[in-house]
Amino acid sequence: MFGSQVPSVPVTEIDDETYLLDVREDDEWVAGHAPGAHHLPMMELPARLAEVPTDRDVAVICRSGGRSAQVVGYLLNNGWEQVRNADGGMRQWEAVGRPVVGGDGQPGRVI
Repeated sequence: MFGSQVPSVPVTEIDDETYLLDVREDDEWVAGHAPGAHHLPMMELPARLAEVPTDRDVAVICRSGGRSAQVVGYLLNNGWEQVRNADGGMRQWEAVGRPVVGGDGQPGRVI
């Protein structure tokens, strides 16, 4: 890794076996998130580290990739090995046509 670069994965390569960790705030999550994603706001991560699996691939996602990159770096520094940043975040997820659902289960939007 060079400087602040963290391992990443294109959103098109994230499959159902990958633990998708959404670190956005509650209002962003309710507006629209990836089906099957797990919500854990970035600021709550240190207190909830045990919720993030260490035995499978983890992709971390936010709106555009900045917050999730910070979380990936934090997890790597705390012993996680199979963790990657979702390139382009939820904006890219939506742009390539992957599904987005709101908190009510209806089609959502990325804010």
